[in-house]
Amino acid sequence: MIRGFFILGIALFGYTFKTTAQSDGPFTIYLVRHSEKDHSSEHKSDPPLSQCGEQRSETLSIFFSDVRLEAIYSTDFKRTISTAKPTAISKGLEIQKYELSDLESLAQTLLDRKQDALVVGHSNTTGYLAGFLIGEEVEHISLDVYDRIYQVVVAENSSRLHLLHSSFKCHE
Repeated sequence: MIRGFFILGIALFGYTFKTTAQSDGPFTIYLVRHSEKDHSSEHKSDPPLSQCGEQRSETLSIFFSDVRLEAIYSTDFKRTISTAKPTAISKGLEIQKYELSDLESLAQTLLDRKQDALVVGHSNTTGYLAGFLIGEEVEHISLDVYDRIYQVVVAENSSRLHLLHSSFKCHE
């Protein structure tokens, strides 16, 4: 059994209002950075997850087990796909790939589709994507931080960003 279930310390990161298209109801977009990568891998440009990263990805799947998700997005890297895969399998969803080079378009696509979604990205993209979704600048994630889950709730004409933290600890 995977230990380290998420204990959420819900810290209201900020309220930002942004005009969005009217939806039939609120929807939520979750953004996470990929789990820990294997720094000893020979594949420096596209390393797989470390054992700890695999554990974190399984634990993320447990966290999302009772969360409604209609879509899962990932960049086309081993570490992001491997982070998304346990959740995609448990939800019976295909992982949809997106390009790192145009986060603004991805943000608009996510808002236009009005789906509950999980987006797996990188330390230098996840915060920025959250910012595009709420219309406010959000900084990138430090290279040694893996415990953040950005929750963007979109309802009527507003978007709210909540920053969640996990209590996951590796067992290597």
